Amino acid sequence: MATGSSDGPRCSSGPKPKQHTNRLIHEKSPYLLQHANNPVDWYPWGEEAFAKAKKEDKPIFLSVGYSTCHWCHVMERESFENEEIGKIMNENFVCIKVDREERPDVDKVYMTFVQATSGGGGWPMSVWLTPDLKPFVGGTYFPPEDGFHRLGFKTVLKNLAGQWKRNRKDLTERSDKILTALQKGVEVSANKEAVPPPCARVMERCFEQLAHSYEDEYGGFCESPKFPSPVNFNFLFRFWALNKSEEKGAQALQMALHTLKMMALGGIHDHIGQGFHRYSTDRRWHVPHFEKMLYDQGQLAVSYIEAYQISGDTFFADVARDILLYVSRDLSDQDPHGELEDKNVLIVHYSLEFTSTKFGLEVKKVKDILSTCRKRLYEIRKQRPRPHLDSKMLASWNGLMISGFARVGAVLGEKGYIQRALRAAGFLREHMFDSSSGRLLRSCYRGDERVVEQTATPIHGFLDDYAFIIRGLIDLYEASFDEQWLEWAVKLQQIQDTLFWDAKGFAYFSDDAQDPSVLIRLKENQDGAEPSGNAVAASNLVRLANFANRPDWSDRSRQLVAAFTKLLDSMPIALPEMVTALMVQHYPLKQVGFNITFA
Repeated sequence: MATGSSDGPRCSSGPKPKQHTNRLIHEKSPYLLQHANNPVDWYPWGEEAFAKAKKEDKPIFLSVGYSTCHWCHVMERESFENEEIGKIMNENFVCIKVDREERPDVDKVYMTFVQATSGGGGWPMSVWLTPDLKPFVGGTYFPPEDGFHRLGFKTVLKNLAGQWKRNRKDLTERSDKILTALQKGVEVSANKEAVPPPCARVMERCFEQLAHSYEDEYGGFCESPKFPSPVNFNFLFRFWALNKSEEKGAQALQMALHTLKMMALGGIHDHIGQGFHRYSTDRRWHVPHFEKMLYDQGQLAVSYIEAYQISGDTFFADVARDILLYVSRDLSDQDPHGELEDKNVLIVHYSLEFTSTKFGLEVKKVKDILSTCRKRLYEIRKQRPRPHLDSKMLASWNGLMISGFARVGAVLGEKGYIQRALRAAGFLREHMFDSSSGRLLRSCYRGDERVVEQTATPIHGFLDDYAFIIRGLIDLYEASFDEQWLEWAVKLQQIQDTLFWDAKGFAYFSDDAQDPSVLIRLKENQDGAEPSGNAVAASNLVRLANFANRPDWSDRSRQLVAAFTKLLDSMPIALPEMVTALMVQHYPLKQVGFNITFA
């Protein structure tokens, strides 16, 4: 399944002129290919660029982004397509472009630097490195020219080129000190005797922190912009299950269900084309950031089907179906769109019951009328220009989507959804798995005539790829009872342990240490748009320990969580998925045998 789609900025009325061609023309990533005709002499991340920097004794300019990123497109249009700026870049720097979705390891290292040195972060990420890849200055988006409060990109380039010639020693010494501090600051570890923090204390604190940040009127856990954050729903549903008879349990359930309902009624939910946008720009979930990502759809499908299981309200089941319709139809192809300017973003103001009373109609009649209207609007939307679709396929995001299809299919007893999950798992095994080594591949690409392609040197999978696919395979096994998927999950877990486990400090590194160009091995210590790979792995280990009779994996899960004790004790809201894993450890799983009859 494709990674996502976005309206993106309207850069021009026609195709870009192709006066230049750089090395990115040989890449597969849609994001890198978008820059293949810039006047900038871009290199992909790799030894050719590193060798050039050392040979010519030039600093490296590293630009990291992704194809559905609005400000990435803006900076390209303003600066990277500018002949004058391109000349300055080529003369003074070796310029490297990275798709953060292809190389999350590279992205995380330098984003950690940018956040530590500037107090913020985001994409496009702009970092200047020494020839041996050590960062010395970093930022995000730069306008091309100087503004009232901010230096323009042209000025920054000239200043840094001059500093490199005059004050190189100071720059490199500063870089070494910052890098050393970063390595100490990001360390996550525990000793052999460490045990996970008390579950009751951690989950109570996580609930209190979420309740404190909760916005009563429209739901959500901040004012604006508002993100869906499915990991919060995962935790709140399980907190409710353990506290059903108490007021705090009822409060947890209300926060989750109200937020999910307000999201589904708002503009962040595409009422015509289905699916959910990345986030809302306002507190009412009304005006979205027009970008749909596969990882959101997979996680939210699970959140809405769990809401249906708990509440019995078919509204939530309908939203889960809506998400899967969007993914099946559009992220396997393309999705239509319209411009926001001078247009409406549809939201739902009133319930079907209120509307039927208002107009003196039966509820079913109102539902049918709205369905007909949506279909007509969808047909009109199909006539508009299609948005950009990043057709690259990522292992981790497809793992999340397998969970979505499998879980919804199992709950609703709809075999078609389970079949969709089975096909996705089969695709991963055929195209994103090296059977000779047993290793996952990070990505694959849709080439001409829809042929699946790989890069010249395939990118091996990272921790998230293993953890999310293992979870998806376990969910698929529980939905289909096809043992081949459980067997594959067990084999992948063994490979994950070999590649990523820290035997000294416990927990998993994000990368496998086989790429010397990645300066720091990090352990993801918070949930973001995607859950932490370590948190998902902690739950996977408990589930697989039961299925495969591997008590050592239960022990490993506890060691993993123990490594994050400091953060779980102080700020569990940063890792609600890890809190959920701690709850899974503390309240043992029950294996139940049952049959599902499909209609």
